[in-house]
Amino acid sequence: MTFFDNPVIPGFSPDPSICRAGDDYYVATSSFEYVPGVPLWHSRDLVHWRLIGHALDRPSQLDLPDTAPSSTGVYAPTIRYHDGLFWLITTVVAGGGNILVTAQDPAGPWSDPVPVGIPGIDPDLAWDEEGNCWCVFSSEGIRGVRIDPKTGDLLSEPVAMWSGSGLQYPEGPHLYRIGDWWYLLLSEGGTERGHALSVARSRTVQGPFEPHPANPVLSHRSTGHPVQNTGHGDLVQAQDGTWWMVLLGTRPRGDTPMYHGLGRETFLVPVRWEDEWPLPGPLELHAAAPALPPQPWQHEPERDDFDSTALAPSWVTLRRHDPAAVRLDERPGHLVLHARADGLDKPGALFVGRRQRDPDCSARTLVGVDEGGRAGLTVRMDEAHHYQVETGEGTVRAVARIGPLRQTVAERSLPPGPVTLRIDVTTTDVLPPTVTVRPTDPEAAVPPGLRVGGPDTLRLGYETADGDFEILAELDGRYLTTEVAGGFTGRVIGMYATRGSAAFDWFELRPA
Repeated sequence: MTFFDNPVIPGFSPDPSICRAGDDYYVATSSFEYVPGVPLWHSRDLVHWRLIGHALDRPSQLDLPDTAPSSTGVYAPTIRYHDGLFWLITTVVAGGGNILVTAQDPAGPWSDPVPVGIPGIDPDLAWDEEGNCWCVFSSEGIRGVRIDPKTGDLLSEPVAMWSGSGLQYPEGPHLYRIGDWWYLLLSEGGTERGHALSVARSRTVQGPFEPHPANPVLSHRSTGHPVQNTGHGDLVQAQDGTWWMVLLGTRPRGDTPMYHGLGRETFLVPVRWEDEWPLPGPLELHAAAPALPPQPWQHEPERDDFDSTALAPSWVTLRRHDPAAVRLDERPGHLVLHARADGLDKPGALFVGRRQRDPDCSARTLVGVDEGGRAGLTVRMDEAHHYQVETGEGTVRAVARIGPLRQTVAERSLPPGPVTLRIDVTTTDVLPPTVTVRPTDPEAAVPPGLRVGGPDTLRLGYETADGDFEILAELDGRYLTTEVAGGFTGRVIGMYATRGSAAFDWFELRPA
């Protein structure tokens, strides 16, 4: 028997939806304020996943306003394969509403969006035996309506289908025709620690739906399981006839109430059938792998020397495409950023990053700024929660933005020229007696008795000519977590410019 490690798609990859076409599996996940929108992953064994592109990768499909709040944008896509075509439907909050796109190949190109005139969020697609397309969505419970998927037109009035077992926020519905039943799978309880999956079934597509007597059929609420917030699942039948589910979960760590900074990640669990009911689980961090031919993918490169003519799919930016501000053609072998705003907390902030996928990791980049310029390396949750180390005007400084407070916690003069900036993230397994925010300033030590129990410690600094890591600040990672910042995203680590222009020679993000 072979085994695999969960999560199968680590790092900020929430609300997974899955479909199969022949021997190939595809997963789509939410992207919120980051563009390109809707990451698309490919696998042939349900375990090893490779990022192949995005469904919304050009301005005609997705162009969020600079003022769109964090954790708006693209919510909870559903991907389906039907009649030789891939279909993807999603909600763009603070944007185009509910939209539908299609593609012959999930790697793209995808069509321009077709608006779908439904209220609510989390739309799903299913086809009945007569070829009718049904869109199920979350709005005052779970409702469904027949639509024309080519035009987005509603062909009937929405009908109430099922609202779950009574927990709050019934959402993320998926409708399936399996055997003689229609099954409706949904999440409820909120996407926090109370998150749960429940299922109901009906002989007809419009119901009435009878709930499983033991709902929720999967939840880790009020348990000590290392994976929490479990929910928002989607079913798939493998080519060998077995059934599986992808779902989101988190890996909180640190002192109570525990914190997660990587965001909601994609996990894989087996599904068994009892009395014609699908029952997912258990979810294990080290689990028996599907009995499918293994197809290991090469992981995304840890280092990018910016020698290509286009950024790799793993790179994302904020809210809109801006080829004038993010350039690979201006200086060969460099990524050049032209600042649009004078801070990471300002509308139009320019940031290019990659999702943090490993709890322990190190990010480094070599950057040079023009005269009067300012640029750097940051770990970002949102506008109000990020740590950054930056260079400009002959100095290198570490800055912390936590809620309404922004503080330069350390600063040092450097000779002119490019500098290698670095941020290390290290798991905090044992509460340290003190965490120093300015190692050179004894008065800056955290007072005894103050709880320092975040999931990790972030060390911000730069490398000397000899390669030594000069640490400017050590900061508690709890302030870059969902439990503190709120919202629906996870950490993204990358480069930014807040004044003038900056040329980044290379970037690397490695597991520690």
